[in-house]
Amino acid sequence: MIRPGGSERLAELTANLAAVRASIAAACAAAGRNSAEVQLIAVTKTFPVPDILLLHQLGVADIGENKDQEAAPKVAACAAAGIHPRWHFVGQLQVNKAASVASYAYMVHSVDRMRLIDALSRRAVMAGRHEQGRELHCLIQVSLDPGRGLAGGHGLDAGLGRGGAEPGQVLDLAAAIAERDGLALAGVMAVAPLGQPVRPAYARLREIAEMVRSAHPSAQVISAGMSGDLGDAIAEGATHVRIGTALHGGRRADVR
Repeated sequence: MIRPGGSERLAELTANLAAVRASIAAACAAAGRNSAEVQLIAVTKTFPVPDILLLHQLGVADIGENKDQEAAPKVAACAAAGIHPRWHFVGQLQVNKAASVASYAYMVHSVDRMRLIDALSRRAVMAGRHEQGRELHCLIQVSLDPGRGLAGGHGLDAGLGRGGAEPGQVLDLAAAIAERDGLALAGVMAVAPLGQPVRPAYARLREIAEMVRSAHPSAQVISAGMSGDLGDAIAEGATHVRIGTALHGGRRADVR
């Protein structure tokens, strides 16, 4: 049985969590928003299961992972310990990992091509999620790299730089998700482009999110913002922020 970490780690996570929540509250206040509108996802990649158990103890219900080979064993270990957080898959997803991810994820943030939509739908249905009313929530990852405007033009399987679909293809992907069995269109996600101003990039994401919502009113999620840019993301309407470093500290190698 995996036991939670010691009192020193608990104190560290407690302080870090309080600081992150304070940052979210301050960003919401600056943007004229209610902090209850913003969901914290604790990204635990490279951190061990005891950290997740401690975060659960502290009331964190949403956990993010970006690699299935790391996430799947953690899911099993947490279940064995009697906890069942909402698992968010936030990394680039290969089609051949769709079966595993569809078996445990509450939300996949990185849907960016038709082949992946088809695979996730097929695997979600095979897992019986549709019949049980537990549809797999999907976010379209949008590329915010410079030069990739709403006109699009590189096809649905495109994805450069930080990953994601071209803005001009988002509505087609949204329609595909909305009509597939086992899937629910939840909204959009993006990672800020490297070496570019963050705020204008998130402003573009907000425009795309509004376009998706016009066609699919239930797609309300904007997943954007990490430890270094959550303020800009919240100012531009982020509903979910993915926080790792600010919550955990430096990356660790002793994942288990």
